[in-house]
Amino acid sequence: MEDLTGNKDISSYIIHSQEDELKRIALDLHEGVGQNLYSVFNGLQFIQASIQDPGMKAYVNEMSQLMERTIQEIRLLSVELHPPTLSTLGFVPAVKSYIKLYTSTFGILVDVEVEGEEQAISEKGRIAVFRVCQEALANIAKYADTCHVSLGIRWSHDSLTVSIKDFGKGFNLDESAIAFQSSGLAAMKERMLLAGGNCHISSTIGEGTLIELTLPL
Repeated sequence: MEDLTGNKDISSYIIHSQEDELKRIALDLHEGVGQNLYSVFNGLQFIQASIQDPGMKAYVNEMSQLMERTIQEIRLLSVELHPPTLSTLGFVPAVKSYIKLYTSTFGILVDVEVEGEEQAISEKGRIAVFRVCQEALANIAKYADTCHVSLGIRWSHDSLTVSIKDFGKGFNLDESAIAFQSSGLAAMKERMLLAGGNCHISSTIGEGTLIELTLPL
């Protein structure tokens, strides 16, 4: 029992240290790389406006669009690493803000439905649930082959429940043990357990995958 408690404390410490480092990297990306790329983007637009040759103008326009997409991806990556609204505005605003960037980057529509009033939640729990939502949405973009996701957030006086349902190709949990580990599903379960919650995953081939998170408040 002591070994289990010790392992849990070590895992929690590692996660906390990782979050501090991710926060630092996110700030560097946003304030450094992101701002530099935006300056280059503005420069390309200025050059494009002054070019007369149609072929060169089209080429610079293509480069400008590529730079714009890169800036969008940097913004999403920065929010993935450390969502600033999570600590300032709360869980629901942070999720909605992230989904806007997610949809504009991947073209996947996420319908968000919130039930109940947002309750006080510990920083540890807030980060855990947000990270698992991120991982779930990232997996959908990589593997699900779908353009529609349903995300439900339900608050009660003693718990937070989040359900993420995609309508993609699904997979067989019993036959995908290796994929289960490599896709981060096992890490999602572990993160929720460390926060005192639970993560249940179910999937049906041809119908999609459902991830249900429960966190006592």
